[in-house]
Amino acid sequence: MKNRYVLTTLTAIFSVLIMFLATKVIGKNDNNVLKVGIIYNADVATAYTINFFRTQTEIEATYGDKVKIYTKYNIGEDKNNCEKAIKSLIKDGCSLIFTVSYGHGDATKDMAQKYPNVQFCHATGDLADVDPVVPNYHNFMGTIHEGRYVCGIIAGMKLQELINNEKISRNQAKIGYVAAFSYAEVISGYTAFFLGVKSIVPQAQMIVRYTNTWSNHVIEKKCAEQLIEDGCVIIGQHSDTAGPAIACEEASKKNGKTVYSVGYNQSMKDVAPTTSLCSCRINWSPYMLGAVKAVLENKSIEKTVKSPYKTTDASAGFDRGWIEIMGINERILASGTMDVVSQTIEKFKDKKITVFQGNYVGVNPYNKTDIWDLRTPFIECENRSAPSFCYVLRDEIEIRN
Repeated sequence: MKNRYVLTTLTAIFSVLIMFLATKVIGKNDNNVLKVGIIYNADVATAYTINFFRTQTEIEATYGDKVKIYTKYNIGEDKNNCEKAIKSLIKDGCSLIFTVSYGHGDATKDMAQKYPNVQFCHATGDLADVDPVVPNYHNFMGTIHEGRYVCGIIAGMKLQELINNEKISRNQAKIGYVAAFSYAEVISGYTAFFLGVKSIVPQAQMIVRYTNTWSNHVIEKKCAEQLIEDGCVIIGQHSDTAGPAIACEEASKKNGKTVYSVGYNQSMKDVAPTTSLCSCRINWSPYMLGAVKAVLENKSIEKTVKSPYKTTDASAGFDRGWIEIMGINERILASGTMDVVSQTIEKFKDKKITVFQGNYVGVNPYNKTDIWDLRTPFIECENRSAPSFCYVLRDEIEIRN
């Protein structure tokens, strides 16, 4: 009888131990705190990372001691390094992990298959609906082409003002774009920006130069300087540093050039107070706070953030505050700009604007036989959150090396 009691006691202790270890694996500690991991591809020296870090601080402020956040910085696109970082977070007990770089996609999805009790949310990814579909692997991204288009309108109104004031002629209505890579996300972005400009100044032309890097101040600045030499009077960017904005400010102040800039991810007014028109960014907070809330309450992430797709993917724009226009420099905007911006944003909220349409023909730079006639509108982000418009507008946008 005594041995039976001892055996029962040992069994009970063993069961409790197993339950304790299990809760550690799925991310709950003895205080029932949700452990959240975030894998950054850089550090807070980059504007892209800062936007996610802002959301991290919002999560901490919103949920307080219900959540503990673990971070990994400077995890590049090497799959092995990303997997090691994920395993380290799981070992720490994280049951919700965010990865923020497109290049983290394969590692994130593979690890989601290996750890089904952990929710993996991958920003800018496009693998949610790719076989095998993994229920705990999620994609999310804001419809940034909406923000680019609005920035294009701001740039277009400035361009029209320059023409009206005879600062430039109509055949000098040329804009430039500092583009990171020839990915669909980047092509979609600069095309939306261009079409925003064209809605105001139909004669506008665009030159694009690729930097082949996401975040290199020297290269981006030099690229902008080349575009200024090409005759561009407004420079947009899909790159992460203030290099292009500084190039425009210096060209204006030191060389008397007529040139303005439109930034990305951060306000550029501090470094280019006389030439920076505005910037745009994705606001990651609505999704990430929603994902935390869902896991805390043991609910579906997609139902909590009201995903428009049938897959584990989520997207929104101005309608739900996922896209923001920031750094608006009203001191140098063309008269009436803010009214037009407000009207345009309301039209986006009401789904009354289709960006990629018009009398244009686009060619896929990786497959010249893949052509899209924009008289048939291309509906961006119709089936997934990651941009997929990958067509360079023929006779409208020039790519220079």
